[in-house]
Amino acid sequence: MTDLLEVDDLSPESLRRVLDRAAALKAETTGDELPRRTLTMLFEKPSTRTRTSFETGMTQLGGHAVFLGPDDVGLGGREPVRDIARSLAGYADAIMVRLFDHADAETVADHVDVPVINGLTDRAHPCQALADLLTLREVFGGDPATVAWVGDGNNVARSFAVGAAMLGHEVRAATPPAYGLGEDALSRAAGQAGSVTTVDDPAAAVSDADAVYTDVWVSMGEEDERETKLAAFEDGGYQVNEALLSNAPGARVLHCLPAHRGEEITDAVVESERSLVWQQAENRLHAQKGLLVELL
Repeated sequence: MTDLLEVDDLSPESLRRVLDRAAALKAETTGDELPRRTLTMLFEKPSTRTRTSFETGMTQLGGHAVFLGPDDVGLGGREPVRDIARSLAGYADAIMVRLFDHADAETVADHVDVPVINGLTDRAHPCQALADLLTLREVFGGDPATVAWVGDGNNVARSFAVGAAMLGHEVRAATPPAYGLGEDALSRAAGQAGSVTTVDDPAAAVSDADAVYTDVWVSMGEEDERETKLAAFEDGGYQVNEALLSNAPGARVLHCLPAHRGEEITDAVVESERSLVWQQAENRLHAQKGLLVELL
């Protein structure tokens, strides 16, 4: 494996190996696995967890991270994406991108010979999936779990569903008809050790689940769709609240953050003892460290 643009660029075996390494690195507070290595981070989108976790991770591994934001580069404006990519590859041992258009991430990967990591695009968020799967492993001991996805079938949902199926988990996805996971994600999950199924009713998806996962209904770049999307999700009962969770009394709750409290999830649920949100957020650091060591 050279790049991680989609979670299934990893095989199930290499995915487990990344998580094994992440768990070991989480238990070890210092290390020098990547001395004198540099990660260049190319950002079009705002970030809290992605930038901080990658930058901290490289520091803890003995390396260095360089941040390039929209004002630094102007991706595709001042110069073509392929030219930026080839220049950065001459300086860095790996490139992490957080972009709007997944095709731009593919262009970067096509024009360099260093590993390229997708830190988020409109199509996929594999690094979040690694953190989610590490969290499930910590909570459920590596046993297959039943996870209900409730809400938008967005980039986070697609990456999580495929990655979870690779490790033998069962995912039940409840989304409004117009906002499903899509045939591509469903076909990639098919034939894995686990399964991904779609249901119409959020309560049916959540029933007796081990965990319930949701994300924002309106992602970055979709602000013009806000009113339409809110109506579809509110009318369908997709908010993760105490009433919905009564269908799964023991279920834990996942959210990748940022959370729009009062929309897709209530404040009470985020702050409850069910919540794994902060464990998930911390695990972005450890999962990405495992990935970086594996790649480099």
